[in-house]
Amino acid sequence: MATVYRKTVTRKLPVNAELFVRKGQQLARWRDSKGKNRTAPVTTGRDGAPRISTEAGTYTAKYRDGDGVVREVATGCRSKDAAKAVLNELVERAERVRSGIVSASDYAVRDWQSAAIANSFDEYILSLEAQKSSADYIANMRYLATRVFEENRWRTLRDLSAKPLVAWLTKCTAEGMGARTRNQYLQAVRQFAKWCVNEGRLASNPFERISKMDEASDRRRKRRSLTVAELERLLYTARWRPLADYGRQSEAKDRDDVRGKRDTWKLAALSFDDLPAAVERARQRLSDNPAFVAELEARGRQRALIYKTMVLTGLRRGELASLCQSSVVLDTKVPHLILEAKDAKNRQRSEIPLRPDLASDLKDWVSDRRRNSAGGTNDILQFDGPGQSSKPIPLFDVPKQLVGVLDRDLKAADIPKVDDRGCSVDVHALRHTYGSLLSAGGVAPRTAQAAMRHSSIDLTMSVYTDPRVLDVAGALDALPALPLDHDPTERERAAATGTDGRQHNAQRTVAPMVAPKTGQQSIFEATADNPPNRGDALSAKNTPEKPTVSRGSRRAGDGIRTRDVQLGKLALYH
Repeated sequence: MATVYRKTVTRKLPVNAELFVRKGQQLARWRDSKGKNRTAPVTTGRDGAPRISTEAGTYTAKYRDGDGVVREVATGCRSKDAAKAVLNELVERAERVRSGIVSASDYAVRDWQSAAIANSFDEYILSLEAQKSSADYIANMRYLATRVFEENRWRTLRDLSAKPLVAWLTKCTAEGMGARTRNQYLQAVRQFAKWCVNEGRLASNPFERISKMDEASDRRRKRRSLTVAELERLLYTARWRPLADYGRQSEAKDRDDVRGKRDTWKLAALSFDDLPAAVERARQRLSDNPAFVAELEARGRQRALIYKTMVLTGLRRGELASLCQSSVVLDTKVPHLILEAKDAKNRQRSEIPLRPDLASDLKDWVSDRRRNSAGGTNDILQFDGPGQSSKPIPLFDVPKQLVGVLDRDLKAADIPKVDDRGCSVDVHALRHTYGSLLSAGGVAPRTAQAAMRHSSIDLTMSVYTDPRVLDVAGALDALPALPLDHDPTERERAAATGTDGRQHNAQRTVAPMVAPKTGQQSIFEATADNPPNRGDALSAKNTPEKPTVSRGSRRAGDGIRTRDVQLGKLALYH
């Protein structure tokens, strides 16, 4: 049964080939690249065009494998003797599989050892696309893995090895690569190798035992949470800065910055104190263009609402950008946002509850966009509704470079981007602020973890909670008084008579500032002593006034320090 032979293949008719008939068979005659005359039979291809029929230049081995299936394998050999040697090896392999000495999968892995990494990696990328992985994730995986392959000169699957990868990662770490970045490179090639194992292309994952670095001990980007006062300033600045930019005053340039005779002045930078005056100057300068003024105000309102939504929901920038107007559900007992699984980082569909004041803001925002769109004004102003395009309309126009916009808002609000600890504020820091406010508001850690949509409570409590936002000093009031000269027998006698004030001390027990209440389904809502519409920083006044920032106050009776804030307190219901 086992044999080697040259397959008969068809090829395109050579250029300038001469067709003729000999003994009733049509032939083609032509001169090859070496100047030799060649002759071959002519046949008709599937498209009806004439083709020549010739033998392949290499031999094919035909044999019966270990499962009894007839196989044809290209040997790649031009010599018949070499092809027979390959055939003998295949036959011997089939006998070993048939006798149970070696499994067929082991031989399959050996066959893949000489396969090019690039081909297998392309198939791996296709598998990620089939799993509906995000485009950003796929692009990142391609970049990370490709760099590792190229810098380690890996060409085939046989080249994959732990030792050179560890050496490369060590070198990159010595050159300043952070722990998080190092782990990302390791994870990229480890996931690819794992896929190869599952596909039967590798016997084992060579990178499985390479340990990751501790990212917590080598954090290159340390974020901080914004305080309540800073949030008020940020929302106020974001609300009015687009209009205030057109009311900036001019100032003379430094001599070193002058580049020509007319290049002697520049626009002064905005400051928080000058913001109301700049808004008023902009209104006067643009008094003949009210439509543009309205557009600038809508732009500022949207930006402030973007920040507020991120702070009060914990949504990431990409998740917020994926929301459509139809994602806002307000006609239910618990207003919420619907985050689809394909847009969430954890790939799980979520219904994110809205605090009443935020739900009201979003309702007004969507209604205004609908009304303006129906009136034919330009802008940002489209909506999901009857007669509109079937394509969902985004809830917000979130810029891809939102971090640059945030940096300019921080500067105009006189909020330092980096504090004295070296911790900085970026777009994702708004999610950190959300987590810190949950902890500061007394929300139970497990509830905060669910609100943050974290898989680990340690991530919620350690990474996403900024100690500076917590009122640690106020929490000390819950500890018992321990005077040095107090007679302990007096307390024992008072306890025996029931006059030791236990009821009063029980009120000072360390407990969440917000307690669960029954009969409610909403998760976050403003408390009664701090209604949601109180001091709204997104007020649509024609002449803005600076928000007032109240200091810490102390409630009588419970000894727990609280803050009277415009954003409202976080309360827990279930």
